[in-house]
Amino acid sequence: MYGQCLGFELEDRGLRFEQQKALAVTYQGRSIPNALRLDLVVEEAVVVEAKAIQALLPVHQAQVLTYLRLSGLRLGLLINFNVPLLKDGIRRFVL
Repeated sequence: MYGQCLGFELEDRGLRFEQQKALAVTYQGRSIPNALRLDLVVEEAVVVEAKAIQALLPVHQAQVLTYLRLSGLRLGLLINFNVPLLKDGIRRFVL
């Protein structure tokens, strides 16, 4: 739900984005289509992973970093919507 709402906000601002973008993974020379789904890819440049959880954990950071490595993109945002101030729930990652 939060990813969809974020999509509405991006659309209202005229930004291009893809929701639930499928990402293939190659294993031992074989492609696994739709192996992963990225919540949002904004302007073909930023991976956004949306969460609504008690606290961000290292596994969530690893998830975003994996998405960046496999997608070939360099910038990622991990956003936790379950915080009093949204700015406190945003983590930025650069490869």
